[in-house]
Amino acid sequence: MSGEFLIEKDKILTVVNKLFVYTDTRNWKGIVEEVFANEVLFDMTSLAGGEAARLPATSITAAWDEGLKPLEAVHHQTGNFDVTVYKNDAIVKCYGIAYHYRQHPSGRNTRVFVGSYVLQLVNLPQGWRINEFTFIKKFIDGNIELT
Repeated sequence: MSGEFLIEKDKILTVVNKLFVYTDTRNWKGIVEEVFANEVLFDMTSLAGGEAARLPATSITAAWDEGLKPLEAVHHQTGNFDVTVYKNDAIVKCYGIAYHYRQHPSGRNTRVFVGSYVLQLVNLPQGWRINEFTFIKKFIDGNIELT
């Protein structure tokens, strides 16, 4: 591995890690400005059905804000990163677990999503940005509705 590859890989993984940390802290402005390209090919079809769509970054974060608003806590944990770097784009594959927490009278306070992500990044003048986002569901456990 060349030193240049390791430097670019570190920059890429910093962007990917910011995606999950900023989601957990609900830093939507940070995701729009530091993580996503202006438009993202967004694919959550394994979880929600439908079709992948090219969406403005602000639309994605607005939907996440609305969907996560009722939750008291959100925690993403990712790992097993596989990074391929080309000249001006890269692909990151990784495992991911997302915990959603909200107190519930039943005591079933959590919902857990387990799966993997495939993220494509492009190297723009402002740095690496995610321009394709795919989540591939393995399973969901816990209180699915958290209502």
